[in-house]
Amino acid sequence: MATETTTAEQLDTPSQVRSAVKAFIDEHWDPSASLKDWLGVLADSGWAVPQWPAQWFGKGLTNDLAAVAYDEFKKINAVGPPPGLSRMLAAPTIISHGTDEQRSAYVRRILVGEDAWCQLFSEPGAGSDLAALQTRAELDGDEYVVNGQKVWTSGAMGSDVGMLIARTDPDAVKHAGITYFAIEMDQPGIEVRPLRQITGEAHFAEVFLTDARVSADNIIGGLNNGWNVARTTLANERVGLGGGGSLGFPLSAPGGRRSAKLLEQSVGEFVDSQKRAATGGRVPAMMMVRNGEALAKMAKSMGRDQDPSVRQGIARVHALTSLNRWNTLRARAAVEAGGRPGPEASLGKLMVSRITRMSRDVGMEIAGPSGMLAGEDGPLNGALALQFLGAPAPSIYGGSDEVQHNIIGERVLGLPREPDASKDVPFRSLRTGTQSQ
Repeated sequence: MATETTTAEQLDTPSQVRSAVKAFIDEHWDPSASLKDWLGVLADSGWAVPQWPAQWFGKGLTNDLAAVAYDEFKKINAVGPPPGLSRMLAAPTIISHGTDEQRSAYVRRILVGEDAWCQLFSEPGAGSDLAALQTRAELDGDEYVVNGQKVWTSGAMGSDVGMLIARTDPDAVKHAGITYFAIEMDQPGIEVRPLRQITGEAHFAEVFLTDARVSADNIIGGLNNGWNVARTTLANERVGLGGGGSLGFPLSAPGGRRSAKLLEQSVGEFVDSQKRAATGGRVPAMMMVRNGEALAKMAKSMGRDQDPSVRQGIARVHALTSLNRWNTLRARAAVEAGGRPGPEASLGKLMVSRITRMSRDVGMEIAGPSGMLAGEDGPLNGALALQFLGAPAPSIYGGSDEVQHNIIGERVLGLPREPDASKDVPFRSLRTGTQSQ
């Protein structure tokens, strides 16, 4: 067993869950303990992500019951495991496709903040058509030697491990012959170059792999089965980016090997520092204002809450945000039923693109000329101006709107797939494949 969860523990009702969490808090919550120790206790107890399977660091709860658990943790302002791609993408993928040894090793390290992961999928010539990727992994003894280039890699600058998909069989058709690896980022063969965005931030990077090495033991989901594994990662990404509110702790600990010293501080010190940080400072463009409540608050503060056009705009944003939240619950329910996120995830991703653009337009209408101020003297400490610049991004990252339209058309509406002459052609025979040889 990966956690301390026992079969005798009854967690079938909200009252049972609430009682169990209270008992756990009474026994283990200690603000003087280090973040590292607290995260270890939390992970091994199954309460770090209670909606995960009970045998793999969870409690097997439904989202409704998990929300009850998180509500109890919020009452004491408890700190949860690190957020981001590690927990949102890597861990669920490994739980679904990894070996028991990989689940035990990788997933716990994610929850206790020891590893931060990035997603090495997109390439300069393989974005929307991800299966056209040309990065190669060639077997050399018990290791694979990797050569290629990835781009738009979120958080690559601070990551320890990469979710890498690379071509291992160029004689197979392009969707086959791909393998999914967990590759160590800190090695001579990997170079990370930040990509500066129009907002001035650098959330993404391009990654160059030159004779980088990864053990055959680090294959997730089997040799040449990487496309199937990658689909699980992408589906979880769309659920995460689809928004609609997420389950979780009120505060999240830092993660990754570069955060080792931060994890040595006490829980109480970390909570106090987060409270201070929340009282001011600039909001990153990636943390966009895209809900009706925030826009209504801004409209009232600027005396625009009686403007009919503004009120209608806020109402539209609020309605779409609520619909998207409900749709996200549908996607999560599909996972709970034993499947993986389906077309609902694509609907959510499309909705977030639309909500972001609408929020940008309504926000700028409320602010008027002052919305152009990107400094601390601008609306929301300049966050509104950054949102104006960053609003197109959600329609591109995590699978473009056009890709989501295709998924919905094919899997929901039953429309025929787009013609693809390369579907049954060995990758080596394709023009892109030939260029990579």
